[in-house]
Amino acid sequence: MNEYHEPLIKRLLEKNKELSYEQAQTSVELLWEDFEATYAKAGHEYAGEAMTAKVVTQWIENYGERLHEFLGNNPKYKRLIGDKGKIH
Repeated sequence: MNEYHEPLIKRLLEKNKELSYEQAQTSVELLWEDFEATYAKAGHEYAGEAMTAKVVTQWIENYGERLHEFLGNNPKYKRLIGDKGKIH
């Protein structure tokens, strides 16, 4: 895990009381990977971890409280979701 993940996980846990530490960690990793993959597919040069951390921080600030609902309703993440809409 890189130096940026732990602060992001802690912030997500502050914003969303529905998530366990492991769920927050998985969420941060998914957001991180999705942003980097999408950015690369769009043909942009890699902007570094600081840029990715900035974007993921923005997403956590804007959507962190309801992130468990988004992941629970997104078919891309179904393998990670349990019966109650929570991440495994």
